[in-house]
Amino acid sequence: MKLAIVGGGSTYTPELIDGFARLRDTLPLEEIRLVDPDAERLTLVGGMARRMLAHAGHPARVIGTTELVAGVDDVDAVLIQLRVGGQDARHADETWPHEVQCIGQETTGPGGLAKALRTVPVALRIAEAVREHAKPDAWIVDFTNPVGIVTRALLEHGHRAVGLCNVAIGFQRRYAKLFGVGHDEVQLGHVGLNHLTWERSVTVGGEDKLPGLLADHLDTLAGEVHLAPELLMQLGVVPSYYLRYYYAHDEVLREQLAEPSRAEAVRAIERELLDVYADESRHEKPAALDGRGGAFYSEAAIELLAAMQGGVDRARVVNLRNDGVLPFLPDDHVIEVPAVFRDGGFVAEPVAPLASELAGLIAAVAGYERLALDAAVHGGRDRVLRAMRAHPLVLQHERAERLTDLLMAENARFLEWA
Repeated sequence: MKLAIVGGGSTYTPELIDGFARLRDTLPLEEIRLVDPDAERLTLVGGMARRMLAHAGHPARVIGTTELVAGVDDVDAVLIQLRVGGQDARHADETWPHEVQCIGQETTGPGGLAKALRTVPVALRIAEAVREHAKPDAWIVDFTNPVGIVTRALLEHGHRAVGLCNVAIGFQRRYAKLFGVGHDEVQLGHVGLNHLTWERSVTVGGEDKLPGLLADHLDTLAGEVHLAPELLMQLGVVPSYYLRYYYAHDEVLREQLAEPSRAEAVRAIERELLDVYADESRHEKPAALDGRGGAFYSEAAIELLAAMQGGVDRARVVNLRNDGVLPFLPDDHVIEVPAVFRDGGFVAEPVAPLASELAGLIAAVAGYERLALDAAVHGGRDRVLRAMRAHPLVLQHERAERLTDLLMAENARFLEWA
């Protein structure tokens, strides 16, 4: 299999390489192409990747290129992991909303809208190159946030694409460790939109263990997602960490105003990682990579790619078209649920009806996502304002006006229509 990683100069990439080395029997690879406009990063990350594979005895070749077409030519699959504007843009997403007393976050709220506007046009251009130059049946796996919006953009434009997030696989691994079983023995009742999901069941050996978890480990479960134990008990589910931006917005805002941005912390980690990657004596995944984020990213990607190449047919949480799974959403909306790869495509598992409070929030955020994608594809301040106002964390018109002006001022160089 030939795999292209667009955004291959990311400090994330050795996490993937480590997974490729450990799970070589699950996903046999003969060639890995790292595609990135930053030639210096490609040299550092590519060198580290080659040393890691060589040390593990993995036969795959690693090729670095700044040319997109050369990178995706004749490949079997393409993994997209982009951050348009880098950590500088992320820092902006995490700070300018504070001027209007909104949380700053790069995947949801006003900052998430900014990231969607920057990212969707770039992702669509990459996908066109894949359509023209990769193998005819090549898949795009999108790990680029906001995953739900980007994946829907790709699907709307006719690309063979699926979205991937590491939230569900992180939950699965933690519960497997708690129960002392293999992770494949844990099935999650994971449902929602990307970065707006809940675990409604945790099934092991045919038995739903979630009620027992909530009864016996409530404080631990709540602590892991930084939410009140009373909230989890009342909901009867485990929200993802990202629900904290909704359920505890003001608390999060106070914390953000008192602390450096996540982007600043990541910058420091990246500097350390790049120094490691530059050291030609190093050939193992550095411990600092664990602080970079993306836990279990490599395993999630490998299992998904292996399934698409005819591997084990098992339900995995992905982002795909709704197609009636959540009946209160349009069929073409993108949801995040367990699905199996069958007959050349992903088929979602049935989802039991949702409690009204979950369905209501999903529907509200889905409405925002549709407006955000419209703004990202067609541009225009009016479309941006409509999307901003529709987000449940904004809503007020005057606040949306101010946030829209801030967004456009911070992102003018990325908005081709501005």
